[in-house]
Amino acid sequence: MPLTEPSVLTGEGTAEHADPVAALRTALAAAMASLAPHKVTPADLTRVSIATRTEALLHPARAAVDLSLRELLGGFRPPIDLSAHEHNNVTVRIEANAPRPMAPDAPPHVWGGFSFAELAREYSPRAFVPDMAAIFDAWRRDGAAFREKHLAAELSYGPTRGEAVDLYLPEGRRGPLPLWVFIHGGYWQAVDKAHNGQFAAGMLAAGYAVAVPNYTLAPTANLHEIVRQTQTMVAFLAREARALGCDPSEIHLAGHSAGGHLAALLATLPEGRLVRSALPLSGIFDLAPLAHLTYAHLLGLDDAVDLARLSPQHLRPLPHIHIGAAAGGAESGEFQRQTLDFARAWSAPSRIIAGRHHFNLLDGLCSGDLLDFAREIAALGR
Repeated sequence: MPLTEPSVLTGEGTAEHADPVAALRTALAAAMASLAPHKVTPADLTRVSIATRTEALLHPARAAVDLSLRELLGGFRPPIDLSAHEHNNVTVRIEANAPRPMAPDAPPHVWGGFSFAELAREYSPRAFVPDMAAIFDAWRRDGAAFREKHLAAELSYGPTRGEAVDLYLPEGRRGPLPLWVFIHGGYWQAVDKAHNGQFAAGMLAAGYAVAVPNYTLAPTANLHEIVRQTQTMVAFLAREARALGCDPSEIHLAGHSAGGHLAALLATLPEGRLVRSALPLSGIFDLAPLAHLTYAHLLGLDDAVDLARLSPQHLRPLPHIHIGAAAGGAESGEFQRQTLDFARAWSAPSRIIAGRHHFNLLDGLCSGDLLDFAREIAALGR
């Protein structure tokens, strides 16, 4: 029996705020929340309409607007209509195709014994937290405060806007300092270094300089290009380390989610010779499941060979690098399994941090068991 065309669903949100970008984030979050009962995912979105008095301030080409759209739409970018109205608020209307019912002849499992809906939930960290908008708002607020207090030095390691890194130096410490590099997550499609600086606090207090890099986000850059940029970043930091007050022989990698994947992958590449340790947190180390969830297309991965070549699970680290891995005990079973399988494959110590989901896991980098583990892995690599 042929499937009928998907019906169109709409979600709406309105918000007032002195900052129009903040109002946009609130309105977007409300519109997405109104679609949640229909189990709509960002991949189902077909159009976003934004009405505001200040069109230029909400143009998608603005960096702050682009990041907000990426965060709240999960990295997907349907067509966006921007129009003017006379009200002080920002109004957002989102159109989406209702998720299709399963075809009668569709296989019950698409990968690893999971149906499509089950697999999508396992690989959607947002499905396990109540309010993503509040988390992103806190990251933005806390990151800005930390960045200002610690006077981050923003350095360009390549020619594009995305190729930049913030460097934090511990107060009262003289170089050359060991350097801990923390690569942010966001499914390779969202988040910014400015929203993650606060997670440098624990390693700064331990006497490490901390670098928090950006990379060009997908789909503007495919995953091959993101990996290349991250290789360039590590080579840049090693080359410029002494001029920055750091020790080029004491570079340690860490990363969260997509950044965890990149930290692990770098440990297998030529630039890994510049690195002493790597600590991926809640990473995806076998990319094969993503081929069933549209992510492979967004990341520019065309076939199984591409997926395997960029999957640390199927590779091996350079022998001198000390590896650790961790995930949250409140994350999905698949995120925990990915971390544990990766750690076994690489003979690396691992931690599952009780009570932590995919996002508040990072709070542990400021104090507690995760910070202790991060310091242990870096110290063993020195």
